Amino acid sequence: MEFRERRGEIRQGRVVGLVIAVTMLIWILAQSLGSYLGLPGRYALLIDFLAMVAFLWAIISGILMWRSRRTTRNNK
Repeated sequence: MEFRERRGEIRQGRVVGLVIAVTMLIWILAQSLGSYLGLPGRYALLIDFLAMVAFLWAIISGILMWRSRRTTRNNK
């Protein structure tokens, strides 16, 4: 049972890392394409807001993972 829980934690950590990396790449690409195409500033704000939501999700997920690990280690 412990091995399955550990695999779940590892998988969740990979997903969080992937979300951070992909969000950063998409954000940089969208910002440069937006200025190249001459899109209005409201689209830049929309892209910034979506990136902040993704980063907020990653932070919350990371905190929940940390608390879960700390709880399981204290219970052993």
